[in-house]
Amino acid sequence: MIIRDSRLPHSSVMPVNKQRVIPLIVATALFMENMDSTVIATSLPAIAADIGTSPLTLKLAITSYLLSLAVFIPASGWTADHFGARLVFAIAVGVFMVGSIGCALSSSVHHFVLARILQGMGGAMMTPVGRLVLLRSVDKSALVNAMAWVTIPALIGPVIGPPLGGFITTYASWHWIFLINIPIGLLGIFMALRFIDPIKSETQEPFDLYGMVLAGIGLAGIAFGLSVAGLNLLPWSIVIALIASGSIAMTLYVFHARRTGSPVLDFSLLRLATLRASIIGGFMFRLGIGALPFLLPLLMQIGFGLTPFESGLVTFASSAGAMGMKTLAARIIRTFGFRHLMTVNAVVSSFFLAACALFTATTPLLLIMIILVVGGFFRSLQFTAINTVAYAEVENAQMSRATTLVSVNQQLAISAGVAVGAFSVESTMWLGNVHELNAQVFAPAFVVVAILSAASAWFFWQMPDDAGHEISGRKAVEISSRKGAAEAAVKAASETTGDARDQRLG
Repeated sequence: MIIRDSRLPHSSVMPVNKQRVIPLIVATALFMENMDSTVIATSLPAIAADIGTSPLTLKLAITSYLLSLAVFIPASGWTADHFGARLVFAIAVGVFMVGSIGCALSSSVHHFVLARILQGMGGAMMTPVGRLVLLRSVDKSALVNAMAWVTIPALIGPVIGPPLGGFITTYASWHWIFLINIPIGLLGIFMALRFIDPIKSETQEPFDLYGMVLAGIGLAGIAFGLSVAGLNLLPWSIVIALIASGSIAMTLYVFHARRTGSPVLDFSLLRLATLRASIIGGFMFRLGIGALPFLLPLLMQIGFGLTPFESGLVTFASSAGAMGMKTLAARIIRTFGFRHLMTVNAVVSSFFLAACALFTATTPLLLIMIILVVGGFFRSLQFTAINTVAYAEVENAQMSRATTLVSVNQQLAISAGVAVGAFSVESTMWLGNVHELNAQVFAPAFVVVAILSAASAWFFWQMPDDAGHEISGRKAVEISSRKGAAEAAVKAASETTGDARDQRLG
């Protein structure tokens, strides 16, 4: 498949200004998504009380959004190739804005969930298409820095999201936390129409509609069935039917994907060792980490009695630590390499996640924030490595399929993490015969998700020792080190020969 920019020659190099502007455009989409998810997590209890439901029930709003992303992301690569990334990105931002307005106008949990699904449809195109443009515009040797450049502005969302959402919820109304997406979205549309070139595929591959339907039913059935299990929202017969139908649909899709030349989810890419580790190991890591934005605000507000604003000021520390890491990511990865870094850091990140189980109402807030800052540093480093090494062995013609597969996996993992976190809390309450949420029921949940995240280290260790060296720059470091060692050896040999000669002369 040949990819060509319809406005630039194939051999043209993106101007320097666009090397900065394109990441900022992608960051605009990430900013909205990340701020939106952190704002709703902080304001969840207040929203639940206002629309007459429980916080755990309202987790459907989070799960349905992530589920919508997972279902519609498979079409993002094909859509961008055929209609142009600029148009697809602009429309996706517009759909996300309409969904945000729908959330603000919701008066029941059903309306809220439907609006979140619409937001997910827009988000399913925004981020993958932006990432695809970036991957096709930046040389692999500069990919780590480019990913960090994209992520730094996007991390502003999680940093200001919790305190901003808490402030609005405490001193105004939770409805306004969704309306702040409107000016951000308008800016994103303007920048997309102004700077993104309509990159299309010259080889028009047919759209795998049958595969899209099978994958959509499979992902929706499994993820949604697991998310509502134990909430008493649906009869168990329906929950089991959802999971069973989803599993059957995904099994049929796997057989279908082997027979088609352009599957919406190309599992054959898992033959690449680095992409396989990023998919499987990344799923396990995100499964645990994905529960943190859901569990922590509930612990702060319901367990410790903090206001949404106070809770936001505490939980934003995790994102602040993540921002501090981005300037060091490229240097750390270049020094240690992907394989060793990701293996060790998965365990270290999980340790700080498990430390949240020790938080009590008497734990000093300063100590909690320090743990969250340090933990956020290591978690962000791991995410940067996972997101970058995934494309180490992917050819340019396979990029759209790779970004689709990675994006679906990422969103499913986060959705599953929220479901596992909530299920752990509910199980603890059932086993302890507890009828109301309190601080004690959250501790086991943090331990469970931390263990799941730590298990990802095994998959990262399976990568080749030189995995991603072309991206990280580690190969150049090793060559330089070997050259230095060889020069030192020659010098030492010369000095030894000279000493021997002196002794003979003596």
